[in-house]
Formats: sequence, structure tokens, C-alpha cells
Amino acid sequence: MKHTLAWILAALMVLSMSACNQETKQEATSQSENTPVESTSTEAGTNEEQPFKGTIIQLSDESITVDGEAITSDENAAVYAANDIVFYLEGQDFTYGEGTADDEHSQEEADKHTVVHITQPGDYQLSGTLSAGQIAIDLGEEAEEDPNAVVNLYLNGVDITCTVAPGVIFYNVYECGEADEETATKDVDTSAAGANVFIVDGTENTVNGSYVARIYKSVELSEDGKTVVDSKKLHKYDAAFYSKQSMNINGSDGILNINAENEGLDSELHLTINGGIVNINSGNDGINTNEDSVSVTTINGGEVNIVVNGSTGEGDGIDSNGWLVINGGTVNASACGFSGDAGIDSDMGIHVNGGTVLATGNMYDRLEEGGQTYAVLTFAERQSGGQTYSLKNAAGLELFSVTPANDFMYLILSSPDLAEGTYNLWLGEMQLAHGGSGMMGGFGGGHMMGQLPGNIQRPEDFDGQQPPEPPEGMENAPMNPDKIGGFKPMEQLQPNEDGSYTLPDGSTVSAEEFQQRMEEFREQGGKGMGGQRPNGVPNNTAELSADFTIQNGANFFSGIAIPSETN
Repeated sequence: MKHTLAWILAALMVLSMSACNQETKQEATSQSENTPVESTSTEAGTNEEQPFKGTIIQLSDESITVDGEAITSDENAAVYAANDIVFYLEGQDFTYGEGTADDEHSQEEADKHTVVHITQPGDYQLSGTLSAGQIAIDLGEEAEEDPNAVVNLYLNGVDITCTVAPGVIFYNVYECGEADEETATKDVDTSAAGANVFIVDGTENTVNGSYVARIYKSVELSEDGKTVVDSKKLHKYDAAFYSKQSMNINGSDGILNINAENEGLDSELHLTINGGIVNINSGNDGINTNEDSVSVTTINGGEVNIVVNGSTGEGDGIDSNGWLVINGGTVNASACGFSGDAGIDSDMGIHVNGGTVLATGNMYDRLEEGGQTYAVLTFAERQSGGQTYSLKNAAGLELFSVTPANDFMYLILSSPDLAEGTYNLWLGEMQLAHGGSGMMGGFGGGHMMGQLPGNIQRPEDFDGQQPPEPPEGMENAPMNPDKIGGFKPMEQLQPNEDGSYTLPDGSTVSAEEFQQRMEEFREQGGKGMGGQRPNGVPNNTAELSADFTIQNGANFFSGIAIPSETN
């Protein structure tokens, strides 16, 4: 089945050979030791033209050139072209893979795509347009363990569109990390990685890409003649810009736009963004690193803008199956507006140590304390995308201004400038009110913590737990209550068959004891049933206040409300 891509533009170095299990570096250099062919280009991280000592690939729908010569079809060459794109073929049975009709493409559609293969280590500069094609980097099956199997891909004004698979994919290069859960840590150094992308200064680059659903490795017949499927994956590439190994993104003021039918920018192990302006518009997760309990997404600098348009029905802004570490730069992430997803999400912990973070979603995934001060604002009703919110200090000076692209109920703010003091939140020219600080500790939740005064109304369809209704023809993604701070909200706990309740810590209590604890939980503003509030954050109160008291560390503010006469 042929796809129609949901293209909506997004809003708004010499490599070290150290191992990936060292402490994350804050900066990376932007030179390379590989020096094949000399030409002129503006390299990432510089403000002047310098000789580019690498291989220059000029893309075109009519003719592709490599260092000024027509590209070859010889598979032994460092760069060659072929019509051999990997995609999910239509009309297959259950032995082929896990794709549905929505994931399928015809052979005719696939054959229209030209694959530019890169097969040897070195520096490669891409320019020009490829309206049906893919850049595929594959240095061979042994490359993963070869520290010299490194490709530096310079994007120098390129526009690539692929409707059946990722627009850019690293298949096999050096992997500097280990997928070992027992030794995994949030502190990784990917500077030795084999997959490196440089966004050349002063250029704008666009990758429009699709994805490949899981294709099984093999099918066999057992001795009794029954079909046996080896469900290990042969292919599965979820994002428009994809790497099977750890990857670095580098740059200064160069722009990389990624428009994705499914996920945007993915790595199967680690991903480090050191610089550049990366704009992602995606149908599902904007950024994903997908090795469970191991992967680390690290942002050291640059600007990352993510809008999840929700064409798949769900999607976090950034989703790490391991850790998310933000050391610098700017992150502005809007999760899907009608599913239970978060602006920033991580299975092993979110650490904001620096930079500016503006994230919105309908789920809150707890940030770890101990890094940079942050504030989490929970709204008493769904907020519509496109409105501008600003946080001002007591003197009226604006600290943050953010215009989320999608509907949301949670707003996360963090910045080195978020100092101790009194602040207030504004929607346009209107100052908002809130129901006191202290957002249910570890339990999260979107409902009001206390009684609203008479001039502020909850919407009739708001129950404080369920995400907003999706557009017509789409279904909400299933809620994952365990993502809310690691615990289920109290009101979402369901009785067992005998009427008892199993608490988040695994213990079981009677219905009477549960109701008693629920009352204690409400009276204490969320401290009951094992929930822990961050140190120094007071209990919630019923009294509304226009001011926020920001303390050092984590700050939670719940029940942000808009006066009814302004609705």
C-alpha cells in the first residue's frame, strides 16, 4: 500500500578514539584526519570557506556525480548507485514480518528510488537534490568492531526524499559502545563513533523519510513440515534519519530539517547532539534511542526543535529507552497533542544539567533532581497549541516564552537562569492562577489538587487522567500509567477481584484501608501511599495564587487554571 507522507515543516569532531563508557564530553571538534580529494566548502564549526579534503557527492535526479565524475554502479567502488532499497513489500504473509497494510509499499514505488551507497571510511560531502532516493552507509559486517570504520557525512545544502524507507541510514560502521545492561551508565562518550553527521555552516538541509517495519530474518520448515518463523529481525528501521550504531550530530548554525512519516532521528544505541539546528516534524517519536536500559540520548549543544504531528496516533518528543542527558543547547519539544505522551521521556532517568528546556505533552515523565533547576506546570484543563506562555519574575522581566505547537497538559521549563525567586505565568497578556506547589510527588497526574474558586471552572469533559480526544478517525494511544513518575496515579488503581487494592509498591490493602489512604493522600496534597515529594516543595493547598516560588532544585506547580470569564 502506497503511503502519503505527512510533510509538515517543523516549527520554528577530529574524532577521539576513547571508549563510549567514559564521561560525556561537552564539546566536539569539527575536523577530520581523512584527506582524499581537495575542493572548496564551508566546514561545520567555521565561518569561512576552507578546502574540503574528502569525497564530494553532488546529488541530482538527472545525474549524480562523485568528485565531478558520473557515479558508478560498480559495487566495489567507495561510492556507487543502485536501485536496491530495503523496504516492506506489499502482499506478504505472516512469515515475512510484522508490518500491517499501512507499512507496505509496492515494488514499483520502491524501484523509483536510487540508493547512493558509501562503502569505505572517510569524509563525504553531500549537496543537491534527490527526490526519490536514499543515502546508505555500509562498511561491511566487520565494521562494527573496527575503530577505523568511521564515516563523516557533511551535509552541505542537501534535499533528500524517500517514501519507502529512511532517507539516510547507517547500516554498518564502528560501534564505540557496548549494549551491556549490567555496565550501562548515563555518562557516555561517543566521540569515537563510526557514524558522524556534520551540518555545514550557513546551509539548510532537508531529509524527508519513511521507515521499514520489522522483516523477519528467516523462515524454515520443521521436520513435521510445519512452517517455523525466526522472528529475529533482518530489517526494522523506524525513523527518517537512522543509524544502527551510535551516532553524533555536529554543527554550528547549519540547519537540518527532518520530516518523518514515523519517527524522526533514531539510533539503536547512543545518540549525541553537539551542535547545529535540528528541526524535526514526525508522525511518532521525534528522537528515539532504542536499546532498553542502555541507550543514552545526550544533548551537549545546538538547538533541537521537535513537533510530533501524531499521524501515527502517538509520539513523545524525545524518547530514550535508556537515559536522556541534557548538558547544554536548547530543546523545544512538543509531544503528540492527543495521546498520553511526554515532551521528554526516558526509561532510566532524565538529567538536565544545563541548557534550556521547553517541553510539553500529556504525560509527565519524572526528571531526576540534582542537576539544573526545573519547573513542571500541570494544567487543570487541556491547553491548545499555538498559544504563547511566558514566565516572568516579580519585576516583570520575562524569563521564558514558549508557543507549544500541540495541545498539552504538562509544561516543563529549565534554564540556568531559573534562579530562586518569585515568578508568575502568563498566557498572552493574561496572568494565570494555580492551586499551590507540589504536584503529587512521584505519582504525577493532571487533575486539580484542591478546590477551585467560583470564578474558575474545569471543563466538563476533563477527568484529570485521560488525554485529550484525538482527531476524527484516530484512536488514542493506550495510556501507560507506569510512565508517570514510575507509579500509577491513585485514581487509576483498580480493585482486585476480592475488592482489595494492590499498591504501587506491590503490597495489598483492603478496600477500607485503601479509601482511608486515599483520604490521607488528598489531605496531605499527594504524600500518601508511598509518594515522595521533592525536598523543600510544600504540600498543595486549596488557595489559588498568581505567584510561583521557585526554589533551587525541582519545582512542581499543579492546577494551573484560566479564569472562566476569559474563556
